Amino acid sequence: MDRIFSGFLLSLLLLLQSYGVHGAPPQPRGTLCRTKPTDLVFVIDSSRSVRPHEFEKVKVFMSRVIEGLDVGPNSTRVGVINYASAVKNEFSLKTYQTKAGLLQAVQRIEPLSTGTMTGLAIQFAINRAFSDSEGARVRSPNINKVAIVVTDGRPQDSVQDVPARARAAGIEIFAIGVGRVDMNTLRRIASEPLDDHVDYVESYSVIEKLSHKFQEAFCVVSDLCATGDHDCEQICTSIPGSYKCSCKEGFTLNSDGKTCSACSGGLGSALDLVFLIDGSKSVRPENFELVKKFINQIVESLEVSEKQAQVGLVQYSSSVRQEFPLGQYKNKKDIKAAVKKMAYMEKGTMTGQALKYLIDSSFSIINGARPGVPKVGIVFTDGRSQDYITDAAKKAKDLGFRMFAVGVGNAVEDELREIASEPVAEHYFYTADFRTISKIGKRLQMKICIEEDPCECKSIVKFQTKVEDLVKSLQRKYILLGAIVVQN
Repeated sequence: MDRIFSGFLLSLLLLLQSYGVHGAPPQPRGTLCRTKPTDLVFVIDSSRSVRPHEFEKVKVFMSRVIEGLDVGPNSTRVGVINYASAVKNEFSLKTYQTKAGLLQAVQRIEPLSTGTMTGLAIQFAINRAFSDSEGARVRSPNINKVAIVVTDGRPQDSVQDVPARARAAGIEIFAIGVGRVDMNTLRRIASEPLDDHVDYVESYSVIEKLSHKFQEAFCVVSDLCATGDHDCEQICTSIPGSYKCSCKEGFTLNSDGKTCSACSGGLGSALDLVFLIDGSKSVRPENFELVKKFINQIVESLEVSEKQAQVGLVQYSSSVRQEFPLGQYKNKKDIKAAVKKMAYMEKGTMTGQALKYLIDSSFSIINGARPGVPKVGIVFTDGRSQDYITDAAKKAKDLGFRMFAVGVGNAVEDELREIASEPVAEHYFYTADFRTISKIGKRLQMKICIEEDPCECKSIVKFQTKVEDLVKSLQRKYILLGAIVVQN
């Protein structure tokens, strides 16, 4: 569930550096996105293990994906196969030619509530759903043929020859597993590379979040920077469906998000930063080790000294434990060594108690906090708090602390919003899938200039590039590790 937990440390570093600053981040300009013509078939498990309210979540997921498509006879066509012990063709690729028609049809789908014949359902998709008679188009490099399979259990039949048959038919298969799904089955179903075609969520309550991945995957657009269809003064960088503006070294991006101003040089700013890390048992030891590695990557990027950045670390579960206070360690080497030694607590989730500790102790002068220096707290959690958080969350913000709230997996989004500083959209983050970090990173652009000196943060640019490679490397390792853990 927590494959994305560590990636947020990177994204948040880029934003927290902006505390007490002005200027603007590189911003996406425009929203152009069109989808390549695609024959898309959803293959949806509605066996008895999928409860009615959970099946409603699957329907929301399908609707969100459809909303991001260009639907039409010459663009994207959509069909849905519903299966349990038997297979039901809810509607074919030729049935609906408008987005509105598809969305209404999805809402009318009812669960079958019997067994789990996944192999039979996929064979039906290959043999019939993607046939000419059902509205599939002739195989062509200009038309994608995609099946998205959603299941939460072990199939009662064989899926052994699915990949070969799909490959022969030119069909790309994405496999989404929920809860106690058999990960080996997902890997047998999915197309290569598996890293891109296998997804796992711990419950149906978060499956909707995966819709963003498919909306981005289906989006194709010309390079707006290359064609000159932008208004950036200096540097234009293309991103899926849009672009962002940035400036050359020695300049800073203005608040309009497109023009640049010259910098004047400078020394740096002070920051008291405390990480408040969820060490509950749901995080799992292997994920906790990844969190520690990412904390140390962030520490490596900071200018740590008595006059610049100070770092503190607090872990919480059923109780709260200060790993080290602000200012205890005066250099990166010592901070990183202390992070590596941090032992995993592995109990409950007392987020409210942890927030109170942050207020009463972590940012106190006796624990190294400096008067007049900006205070930043980053709260990470992967589940619902077992205590009351409202009063402590409000007090932290009333005291002027800048609070970031990061949730993964089964974290409660209302709680994250309650913790986050205003504007909430810039301080609250949630995701269910590690690979969405690339999209989130594009939203969380840097504010690279401090008020007194707009040339302070050039090192962050280099840090961002360096860590992107690390994220990709850890992502590949973690997906494999997560699959092993789920099976056990």
